[in-house]
Parts: sequence; structure tokens; C-alpha cells
Amino acid sequence: MKLDESTEIIQNDCELTYMEALIYAGEMFFQGEVTHPLSELALKKVKKTMSDVNLEELTKEQIRKAIQLAILKAMKEATQPNHAMTPDAVAIFMGYLVNKLTEKYEAYRIFDPAIGSGNLVTAILNQTNKHVDCYGVEPDETLLQLAYVSANLQQHNIELFHQDSLMDILIDPVDIVVADLPVGHYPNEEVASRYQLKSDKGMSYTHHLMIEQSLNYTKDGGFLLFLVPNFLFESDQAKSLHSFIKEHAHIYSLLQLPKSMFKEDKHAKSIFIIRKKAIGIKGPSQALLAELPSFSNKQALSQMVTSMNKWFETYLK
Repeated sequence: MKLDESTEIIQNDCELTYMEALIYAGEMFFQGEVTHPLSELALKKVKKTMSDVNLEELTKEQIRKAIQLAILKAMKEATQPNHAMTPDAVAIFMGYLVNKLTEKYEAYRIFDPAIGSGNLVTAILNQTNKHVDCYGVEPDETLLQLAYVSANLQQHNIELFHQDSLMDILIDPVDIVVADLPVGHYPNEEVASRYQLKSDKGMSYTHHLMIEQSLNYTKDGGFLLFLVPNFLFESDQAKSLHSFIKEHAHIYSLLQLPKSMFKEDKHAKSIFIIRKKAIGIKGPSQALLAELPSFSNKQALSQMVTSMNKWFETYLK
């Protein structure tokens, strides 16, 4: 993989982390020239690897997967929990769900309030032929730079914001929100106090506040797809979260991801789909609740998708 090769050359030459070098390498491939000072030997090697790649001949998905593999390698080196990436099969499956929910849209606006390296949202964008305006927020500068490089290489126009997602965001409401929600306690109690889902005592949950914030930036009748921990409705603040969601949205679906995807049960996640309330829109009389089979079991997954398609036809009027 030429991106990995170039990254390693830059990493060793400039004494950077693999992730920092990956940002420079990605930018160089996009610009088509070496944009970072290198020694003569490293410069020669990087130019050679760059000349071996023609981005025009690669699909957006091929580019995304190459970047994803490089990021996964970078994450083995760094152990920051906020640098974890949405698994590929899940990102592609969420693309299928977004396509189902936007079938009748000619164009739409999508927002990821926890965009990270951009893998989830670009996997979704790579599965649609529609015009999409895309926005993303990320407080971590390194991840934001990766998202920027990844979007450029895949030729996606994504407006990125380097800030705390729970502060005011300068975007108009969108049709779709997607997010692999960060899980844990939110440290800024002053900001948390603005939210209905703030904790009465102690620190508030980031993932609860993010659901509320996402609804703030969703159009009436818009959809929100979240990757949530399976314990979402079992915590000490679950009751207030459930009441809040019932008041502001219709619950459409809860799809439990295969347990085999997670090292420990406590890290297991589900895809949670809600729709912001709007005049004239009723929620489904029956939510789509399912345990997804292993993504490697093609036959079981195909049967599941067939029954889900029937559900969408029935309830997505």
C-alpha cells in the first residue's frame, strides 16, 4: 500500500508518530507534490511512491479503505480511546440505512457531530448518488486533520468544525444526523447546565447531551442514526433520557450489533434510529427491533435485510 509506504518514510525521516506522518502523506497525495521538508533520500523515495499511484484510477471506496487501514495501523501505536474508529462493516451498513431513510429525497443535508477521522460519514457518502451537503464537528485536532485529508482524497466536500460538539455550531438544521457517540462523562459542567439532559447530581453523560444537541440541529421530521452502547437505557440517568426522547422524537429502530464484534460485552453497541417529531408525522406503530447476525454470515444478513426492507416499505410512508 503506497500510502502506508510513504507514511513510514515520512515518519522515520521526520521523527513523527505514524498518525502525524499519515496526515502529511495524505496531503501530499492530494496535492500531487511533496509539501513537507524531507531529506534528499526520503524525498526521492516519497516521490517514487507517489508516482506509482494514480488517484483518478481508484474508486472513492478504494481510497477510503486504504486510509482506513493506515488509520487502524496508527491506532495500534496510539492508545487514546477517543481515536477508536467505527468498524467498516457497521459504517457500510449505516450507509444502507441512510439510503433507505432518504429514498424520497432528491438531495439532503447530513451532519456528524463526532466525525473523528471521517470514516463513518465518507462510507455513507460513497453509497449515494444524490447531492449531499455534509458537516462534521471534532474537538481533536489530529482526527480533524485526518478527516480533512480523507475527504479531500475521496473528493467529498465536507464542512469541518474544530470545536466542542456541545457548544453552539454554526450550521442550519439538517435532514440526517449520524454519529458514533462518544461514551462517558462530560467534564464541562457549565456547558452541560444548558441542556435538559444534564445530570441532577454529578457529571452529565456526554452521549446523552449529544443526543439532545443532535436533535437541536435536526429539521422537524429529520432522522438521527446513532451508534449507542447497549446499556444506554440501563444507566442511572436512563429514565430522563427515555422521557426526553419520547417527548421530542419517534423511536424507529434499535438494531443490536453482533456481540462477536466486541471484545467485551460492556463495549457492545447498537444502531439507534429516531425521527424528530413534526406536524403530520406519526411514529411507526411497531419499531424495528432486531439482533443483527454476524456481518460475515452473508445468508443470514441477506435474510435480515429482506425483512428490514419490508419493514421500511410498511412504516416509512
